[in-house]
Amino acid sequence: MKEEDLLYTLALINTENIGDITAKKLISHFGNAKKIFEATKKDLLRIDGIGETIIKKLKTVQLNEAEKEMRFIEKEQLKIFYYLDDNYPKHLSQCVDSPIILFGSGNLDFQNRKLISIVGTRNMTSYGKDVCKKIIEDLSVLDPVIVSGFAYGVDIMAHQTAIDFQLDTIGVLAHGLNQIYPKSHKKYMAKVEEKGGFLTEFWSTSSPDKENFVKRNRIVAGMTEATLVIESAEKGGSIITAYLANDYNREVFAVPGRVQDKYSSGCLQLIKTQRAHLVTSGAEIIYHLNWEQSKKKPAIQPQLFVDLSEDEDMIIKFLQTNGKQLMDEIAVNCELPIFKVSSILLDLELKGLIRPLPGKWFEVI
Repeated sequence: MKEEDLLYTLALINTENIGDITAKKLISHFGNAKKIFEATKKDLLRIDGIGETIIKKLKTVQLNEAEKEMRFIEKEQLKIFYYLDDNYPKHLSQCVDSPIILFGSGNLDFQNRKLISIVGTRNMTSYGKDVCKKIIEDLSVLDPVIVSGFAYGVDIMAHQTAIDFQLDTIGVLAHGLNQIYPKSHKKYMAKVEEKGGFLTEFWSTSSPDKENFVKRNRIVAGMTEATLVIESAEKGGSIITAYLANDYNREVFAVPGRVQDKYSSGCLQLIKTQRAHLVTSGAEIIYHLNWEQSKKKPAIQPQLFVDLSEDEDMIIKFLQTNGKQLMDEIAVNCELPIFKVSSILLDLELKGLIRPLPGKWFEVI
C-alpha cells in the first residue's frame, strides 16, 4: 500500500461516525480514501446512508493523528493488511464488517493455509488443558495455523501448544502493537513472532478496553475456517466468538464436559442449540472440514507388523472384504459411533494401513 493511500485511509477510519461498513461503501464509490476527502458535498450526498453529520466530520478531519500513527508504523516496521489487497486474510475479507486495515508483526502467512481459531475460558481446568493439547496434536499433521486471542486460559494454552508442535500461531489483540495484554504474556511474544505473529485493528493509542475485546472477537471468528470452543461458561467472550462464527457461516466445534461443570455449560449449550458440532478429537474436526493432508506431512510407509486394537482390526478386515467404503458405511457395518470411527481411521492412516480418497471414502493400502 502506497504511503499516501495509507495516510488517508488511516484518517478515514479514524473519522468519527464512520465504521468499517460505511468506510467500505465510500471507498467502493470513490476508489480510494483521498478522493473521499476531496469529494464535494453534492457527490457525498448521492451515496445511500451518507448524510450531513458524516459529511461534516469528513470535512473537518485533520491528518495529524494519522501522521503520528504512520510514524509509529514505520518505526516498528509493522506489516499492513488492507482489505482490498491480496495479502489480507482471505476468509476475513468475506465478512462485511471486517477491518479496513490490520496491523501485524512477526512472520505472518495466511495465504493458502488452513486456519482454525481455538477459544475458551480464562479459567481453564486440567481437563481443558489435556483436551486442547490432544486436539492440536491431532491437527498438527495438517500444519494448520492456530489463531486465538493471547488471553489467559485456553488462548495462551492454544498458542503454547501450537509452538510445541512447530505450528504457526497468531494472536489477535484488543489493543495496539505498542503494548501487550496481559503483561505476564510478554515472555511468549518472541516465540509467537518467530513462527506466526500478532494482528490488531487498533492503533498504538488504543488501550485494552472492554469493548475492544468484543471487536477483536469478530476477527478471530472471521479469519478462520472454523472455531473450536474448548471450555466456556454460558456467557463470555468465547461464546460471543462462536456466535459470530455462526453469523459468518463458519463451522463451530465445542468440546463436551460434565453437565454440572460451570466451564462446560457454555459448550453444552452450543451443542444443544445446534450452534456447534460436538467433537472430542482433532480427527473429527478434520472430517467435518474435509481437510486434505498437507505437503508438510511425510509420506507414510506401510508397516508389515502392527499391533491393532480390536476395533482397528475389525475396520481393517471390513475394508479388506468390501473394498473402499464411506465412513458412514464403516460406522454402520462395524456398529461403532461415527466419532470413534473418525479417530480410528486417522490412527490407521498414520500407521500406513489405509488411505483417504476424495468424497470421504477410505481403502486399505
